[in-house]
Amino acid sequence: MSVARHTEISVSSSKSFEDAIEKGIKRANKTLDNITGAWVKDMKVDVKDGKVSAYRVNLKVTFILKG
Repeated sequence: MSVARHTEISVSSSKSFEDAIEKGIKRANKTLDNITGAWVKDMKVDVKDGKVSAYRVNLKVTFILKG
């Protein structure tokens, strides 16, 4: 039997939503073992002078707890 846990993280990128997601998973993988997936919970853009300045995502990351 395995037990999974979820944790939420927020991450931003100046490039794209996809880049923000990749950065978030890469960073989470440094401290969480056995990541099995993630949900994109929210997406938001910051706007400055009429242009997108940052892409932000909130991720719900799933990982398996060690026995």
